Amino acid sequence: MAVYDLEEQEQISELKAWWAQYGKLVTTVAVIAALSSVGWQGWQWYQNKTAAEAGALYFSLQQAASENDAQKARDAAGRLIGDYSGSTYAQLGALLSASVQFAGNDLDNARAQLEWAADKGKDPALRELARLRLAVVLLQQGSPDQALARLQPVPSGAYKARFEDLRGDVLATQGKTAEARAAYQAAVDALGSAGDDAVTLREVVRIKLESLEG
Repeated sequence: MAVYDLEEQEQISELKAWWAQYGKLVTTVAVIAALSSVGWQGWQWYQNKTAAEAGALYFSLQQAASENDAQKARDAAGRLIGDYSGSTYAQLGALLSASVQFAGNDLDNARAQLEWAADKGKDPALRELARLRLAVVLLQQGSPDQALARLQPVPSGAYKARFEDLRGDVLATQGKTAEARAAYQAAVDALGSAGDDAVTLREVVRIKLESLEG
């Protein structure tokens, strides 16, 4: 049997005493850390699985849209919204399906999907795009006041010119010429620094502005 010297015995005694005092805590922390690691890996697996499922469903929606199949597009968008509402695919799906419904003159379904994308979608930029398209639908439905409400507030950045342009269109239909001119001018100003890509839209807005000036 091995014989420990005095120093080794003291170290062993200290270790035993420390373990007696802190052993349960160390074990608990180790278990929690292990469970956290497993939980995180499980969450990552679930997130990846969910994203893959949502992506596949969005792909089927794209196919339906390319075939102008409004029913299939609507069904796929409904599943995305119902089962994967927290994903960007759900927002994109609502926007794409709404385009198909709008092209088929089904304004009620287009409106419903755009309202969801504008009010409950997660991505801020896509919410702004949904608001803009929703205002177009509302104007088509003969609801200019609701369209104007959806265009407020006017966002800064890339969508500003398009919001102001559409505000001008809505105000012009209401006979509010001065306000429409102000909106069109704001759109022209916003497009002034937008680069070559905005040339066509800038000219279109200029024509609208000039037509109101008589």
